[in-house]
Amino acid sequence: MVTNSAAGAASVSASKIIPLGMTAILGLFIVGFVGFSHIEAVHNAAHDTRHSLAFPCH
Repeated sequence: MVTNSAAGAASVSASKIIPLGMTAILGLFIVGFVGFSHIEAVHNAAHDTRHSLAFPCH
């Protein structure tokens, strides 16, 4: 029995691409907002969250 798995792996439906793209845009917006925020409380909260998740940020 021969199956062609390359064609199935290469095709990604639009129903998966759109949510992934929107999630990426939202994530970049959040990171950009927090990273360049002039509100010190927002920046410090994100900074503390990164450290609590063991993610080094500096």
